[in-house]
Amino acid sequence: MVLRAYRDDELEEAVRQSRAAESRVGGTPTREHVERRVACSGAFVDGHLELAIEVGGRLSGSIQARAPEHALPPGVCELGIELVPAARGRGAGTEAVRLLGAYLLENGYPRVQASTAVDNVAMRRALERAGFAFEGVQRGFMPAEGGRADYALYALTP
Repeated sequence: MVLRAYRDDELEEAVRQSRAAESRVGGTPTREHVERRVACSGAFVDGHLELAIEVGGRLSGSIQARAPEHALPPGVCELGIELVPAARGRGAGTEAVRLLGAYLLENGYPRVQASTAVDNVAMRRALERAGFAFEGVQRGFMPAEGGRADYALYALTP
């Protein structure tokens, strides 16, 4: 597995994968939004780092680190991940969050956190296998069809 900046020739695939992602908060991103993510990938820009996930030489998803000023306490970074269905269930999510979590801890972030729907058992297992500790349930945290969903919060600290 490799976490890296997107290559220019991966834009169309990134758009396709982003539009196909399940359970996206805020709806499907526009092409322009994905273009900006791809163009800025590989470095923190405005508190956001976007990386491509490559597994076996194939683009298999994306992972993000977010540390927006004034949205989280200083030193806190939050992860997000999207994997194509073919990459799921094979440890790719665990390895991606482990790699990026370790990188962030080693580079000045004393806390890395991630959250997921309480019923997303696969992601919860991936976070736990990557060393993230379960901290609790955020009740009514995320907008969802028919109301709001509870989310499980996990964190990684040195």
